[in-house]
Amino acid sequence: MNKEEIKKILPHREPMLLVDEIEIDDQKVAHAKYKVKGDEFFLQGHFPDYPVVPGVILCEIMAQSSCIIIQEALIGRTPFYAGIDKVKFKKQVRPHDVVEVKARIINQRGLVFFVEGVATVDNEICAKAEMIFALVDNDKIEK
Repeated sequence: MNKEEIKKILPHREPMLLVDEIEIDDQKVAHAKYKVKGDEFFLQGHFPDYPVVPGVILCEIMAQSSCIIIQEALIGRTPFYAGIDKVKFKKQVRPHDVVEVKARIINQRGLVFFVEGVATVDNEICAKAEMIFALVDNDKIEK
């Protein structure tokens, strides 16, 4: 799936769309990629002379990658973080790195999904987390 196909599923748009491409394998594991270009807004002040992708952005990359797995449930709904557990940051992510994410559903209760995500750069883990998403019907979201 390319970026335009991803936009048909996720509500995110630039500059917060943080998935460039994704595939779902036969085991329903998401395999996603995001290339850090170096001009992203979150690198401008983090840090001026040594840009590093903030951990919260790595979590968002994993979250967006995870939500593609539940695309059928997303029809007419928006995914919101409901929790994040067991977060670990292992390696810095810098401009021009390609972040690869593997994510899989580990549990589901109604419209609440529990997902495990692992982000790597050059096959080295840079971040991992267990994330919880609650899907909210779009007609219940105040605009």
